[in-house]
Amino acid sequence: MRIIFTTWAWPSHLYAMVPLAWACRAAGHDVLVASQPELTGAILRTGLPAAPVGRDVDALATFHDIVFPPSQQSPPSQPSPSAQRPAGGGPRVFGLLAELAEAMTDDLVALGRRWRADLVVFEPTAFAGALAAAALGIPAVRHLFGTDLMSVVGRFLLDALAPLSEKLGLDAVDPFGVASVDPCPAGLQVPVGSRRLPMRYLPHNGPGSLPAGLPAPSGRPRVCVTWGTTPSRVAPELFLAGQVARAIGDLDVEVVVAVTPEQRPLLGELPPGAYVTEGTPLDLLLPSCDVVVAHGGAGTLLTGLAHGLPQLHLPRLPDHQRHAGRLAEVGAGLVLAAQDAEPKAIRDLLAELMAKPEHRAAARRLQAEMSGQPSPAQVVRSLESLVEPGASRPQPAAVTVEQ
Repeated sequence: MRIIFTTWAWPSHLYAMVPLAWACRAAGHDVLVASQPELTGAILRTGLPAAPVGRDVDALATFHDIVFPPSQQSPPSQPSPSAQRPAGGGPRVFGLLAELAEAMTDDLVALGRRWRADLVVFEPTAFAGALAAAALGIPAVRHLFGTDLMSVVGRFLLDALAPLSEKLGLDAVDPFGVASVDPCPAGLQVPVGSRRLPMRYLPHNGPGSLPAGLPAPSGRPRVCVTWGTTPSRVAPELFLAGQVARAIGDLDVEVVVAVTPEQRPLLGELPPGAYVTEGTPLDLLLPSCDVVVAHGGAGTLLTGLAHGLPQLHLPRLPDHQRHAGRLAEVGAGLVLAAQDAEPKAIRDLLAELMAKPEHRAAARRLQAEMSGQPSPAQVVRSLESLVEPGASRPQPAAVTVEQ
């Protein structure tokens, strides 16, 4: 098979698909990863071939306006509760997703036609994938990167995508594809918009190595404080790793702060004994940790569960609130609302998380469920079954691929 994996230019959405893309290659299938030019470097660092399509779109500006609406009167360092409600950002989010689809779809259709693609795998907010597959007459499969954020807004998606569907001469395009690859463990899953293909979550947090200077465990609980990559890109005020480290510095814990090199200057002064690591993949760091404190991003959350760790999340963006809220619902974590994130509240809630064994027990149950799900290699066989047996396609034309 010839399979196009596609996402718009957001690294964490790409990383979620990397294990399955590599499993497809290992099974002998041809794979291309198509995205906006801005993501090309990140794709190449996964070892997969990249096919730039469309034009770049300033998604960060939209996310900033969702968190800090122009009419908001409160200081940027204290986002108002109303700015955090998913419903408030809904129209802007749908508008952004439609703009991203418009920016990519024509080139993605052309790429699929030249390359004679058999299947498109798209992350759930990259609707260019569903549109292009429909135009090409081939199956489209969603690849979730966390809990399904889109299944409850299907009717709004159809409206948002209607102009592009009409432009392509299509009837209403199903934004959920023929199936949804779901890396969430069963206890964390929510209803999805198409047939679920459960898959074991394998963390891919980008390239990196375990720092040689990481202290050996001292016997005290080790708390990993990390803030992903999204909040600091949207606005420095949303990057709370330094604030959290200072808040918990007087607890009887080891504090390990995991950041990117670009985030290091945002930390400020840290408590004595706090260890900072730059550019370390969480999957390498978390085996030595006992608890995660983070921003609610799906990649961080699922990587924490892969290691059976309870988590405290302080989400700011609507999708982070959904992911973190679901984790709290199943007992494997706690959530601190934006307006309540004072040092004492952070410290008290972390102490509660560590003191109650039921949170760790819930995280380990989800870890066990995650380990029991089909591997990416097994999911490849499910993808193969979606393509019509014996389908004959002409040899692919040459396409511009970066490797």
